[in-house]
Amino acid sequence: MLAEAINQSAGIGVGLFIGSLIGFGLRARAGKTSGLFQGSVWKTAVLAGMLGWFVAALITLVL
Repeated sequence: MLAEAINQSAGIGVGLFIGSLIGFGLRARAGKTSGLFQGSVWKTAVLAGMLGWFVAALITLVL
C-alpha cells in the first residue's frame, strides 16, 4: 500500500522539482539568492520536490 502511494505520487514530486528548479534558477540569476537552501538552487529544488512527493504520498495514503 505504501509503495503504491509512492508510485502514484511520483509525478507530483518530479513536476514540483522541475518547476522549482526553473523558478529558483530565474530568481537566482536576478540576484535574489536569499531563502535558498545552503545557497544552492539545485539543493533547494531537490528538497522542494522531495517534500512535495512526501506530502502527496501521505495524502494518497490517508484518502
